[in-house]
Amino acid sequence: MKKVIALMSVIGLLTFTNLNNVMAQDAANNDAVQTEQVADDSAAVADEAVAEPVEAANEEAEEAKSFHEVLKEKYIQGGAGWMTPVLLCLILGMALVIERIIYLNMATTNVNALLNGIEDNVKKGDYNAAKELCRNTRGPVASIFYQGLDRVDEGLENVEKSLTSYGGVQMARLEANLTWIALFIALAPSFGFLGTVIGMVQAFDDIEKAGDISPTVVAHGMKMALLTTVFGLIVAIILQIFYNYLLTKIESLVSQMEDGTITFMDILIKNKK
Repeated sequence: MKKVIALMSVIGLLTFTNLNNVMAQDAANNDAVQTEQVADDSAAVADEAVAEPVEAANEEAEEAKSFHEVLKEKYIQGGAGWMTPVLLCLILGMALVIERIIYLNMATTNVNALLNGIEDNVKKGDYNAAKELCRNTRGPVASIFYQGLDRVDEGLENVEKSLTSYGGVQMARLEANLTWIALFIALAPSFGFLGTVIGMVQAFDDIEKAGDISPTVVAHGMKMALLTTVFGLIVAIILQIFYNYLLTKIESLVSQMEDGTITFMDILIKNKK
């Protein structure tokens, strides 16, 4: 009986010991799991804390892009092969516009002051001084008056003919290069529309290859199509504004030439001896 009780005591002691070990392992495992969860939560919070400044920095970087950087980015997205002709139209067109603006500004003359000087010399009979005054005055109006004074001895009819013929020459010089500017105004949107057509064809090719009409498939072709058109129209609008300004300036100079020529003939008629 004592042996049985001793055996039962030993078995109970071993069972209690194993039970304590299992409970201790479970507690340790629970603590480890809780520790891991806390660590994961901390890591997630840290990642979110790091990600937020990074996203904010990226947004600030996108907002801080200069107009030049945005323009260059859109130029590349539109395709250099189709955007380059549009850019050349802008460069060449603006070069001609600047040349015409400088020429027309230099051609502007104070016609009234010039006519007053010519009239004073003609009243004195000093046609050489009047011609010298015209020679030293820049602009097409002075050149026309010089041609008229140079033919005073040939009669007023020849003077009038020379004024008319030389006035046509000067008008042609004033309108020089305007046809080229008009050409670039027409070419810029034409290249843009051509890029649009090519971009649409490329978009449909991508759809055919992918077998799907998802936005990601057609985005590249559509973007190239739209950007080339936009840039072509912008170039045409810029050149058209300057073109109309040049036409207005030329009309003003031609009006001065016509009015000045009439007054010039009146001066010669009144003082012809």
